[in-house]
Amino acid sequence: MFEFKLPDLGEGIHEGELIQWHVKVGDKINEDDPLCDMETDKAAVTIPSPRAGVIAELNANPGDTVQVGHVLVKIEEAGNSSVDGEVTEKLVGSQALEKKQDPVIAAPATRRKARERGIDIDLVTGTGPGGRITPEDLDVFEKGATDEMPDHDHRETDRQPDVGTDLQARPVTGVGADLSGQTSIPFLEIPRLPVAEHGPVERIPFRSLRKKTAVKTASASILIPHVAHMDEIDVTGIEAERRKYNARYEGQVKLTLLGFVIKAIVSALKDWPMFNASVDLASNEIVHKLYYHIGFAADTPRGLVVPVIRDADRKSLAGIGHRIRDLAHKAREGDITIEELSRGTFTITNVGAIGGTHVFPIINTPESAILGLGRVEKKPVVRDGEIVIRDILPVTLCFDHRVADGAQAAAFVNTLRRLLEDRTAFMVNT
Repeated sequence: MFEFKLPDLGEGIHEGELIQWHVKVGDKINEDDPLCDMETDKAAVTIPSPRAGVIAELNANPGDTVQVGHVLVKIEEAGNSSVDGEVTEKLVGSQALEKKQDPVIAAPATRRKARERGIDIDLVTGTGPGGRITPEDLDVFEKGATDEMPDHDHRETDRQPDVGTDLQARPVTGVGADLSGQTSIPFLEIPRLPVAEHGPVERIPFRSLRKKTAVKTASASILIPHVAHMDEIDVTGIEAERRKYNARYEGQVKLTLLGFVIKAIVSALKDWPMFNASVDLASNEIVHKLYYHIGFAADTPRGLVVPVIRDADRKSLAGIGHRIRDLAHKAREGDITIEELSRGTFTITNVGAIGGTHVFPIINTPESAILGLGRVEKKPVVRDGEIVIRDILPVTLCFDHRVADGAQAAAFVNTLRRLLEDRTAFMVNT
């Protein structure tokens, strides 16, 4: 009898909500067949079966919150694996790789690719969150270079500790609780809540994404001294270029203002690295990141998520536009992966499409800054002594005062403004 425990689903994830089972007791199941759907604070994931056999016991019901390490299901194993084929032997130098005993973590699509290429996935070293095996890991393994990493693939074990990592690893008993599991925070007053006698109420439990958002924003507000710098940027020229490009290539790649902002942000971060950083409380250091993974906030039916465009400095404007649409679509459909929501270095949140002028966003820990975009409006401004109508974008940079000061924030936004207002500067420097 094989006991399958809920595996580590990614960085900082300690539990998931069971959405649905794809099996019932008595069902026969093959290795890699869908077992259940879990929703974590980052994404909805389908967990495949690590063994072939018969389902003997299901130890959770839809709607239950399951902790990592909990025995999720018991499988009476078949005599032979349902997936035929000889074990692929790969050598690194003169050393044969030993087959791992624990179930590997990999998406069904990745497992399928491994089978098609004749790779025993149990021999592959995963570099994704929690040791998850990615398609790139299959490429590295097939080349016989498992000790090398793809460019800009930052191992979980190489990551600097997050701000408050030691606190976040402890159990949280409530959204209003402190991160060590207590029900009150020193020097904070916990308000009394209305009871039934006061009038009708409806109680909705904090679950999955909503719970994580509540805990993370409350933690960031307490741990990070937020400072905001606000300004306005004339995007008339960029908007004209964007509309001209979209009209010329209608039905192909569509550029958005967000794409231009991301390109400009990456260039500005290279000049002002303190806004692409994290504070490591364990070592008392500021960690400047030399890679640029830009997240953008996306409103979905599940709630707020932040897809991440990896290595944005290596992508063209059109490439970024394509990636924005692809990730936004996946987020809305619930098909986005944990990897696509992880390891951002700087975040942009755009409320302009919904409405509003300036926004005061909360920093997405463990990052050191976030840029809020408001609604682009036509406004009268003075240019060369004349009043003209221009497209004006309001921006707010919220930053961690431990890593930067107001003068640096102003200079950073000035750099951003120069890139977005001067077409030549944008083309040359991004």
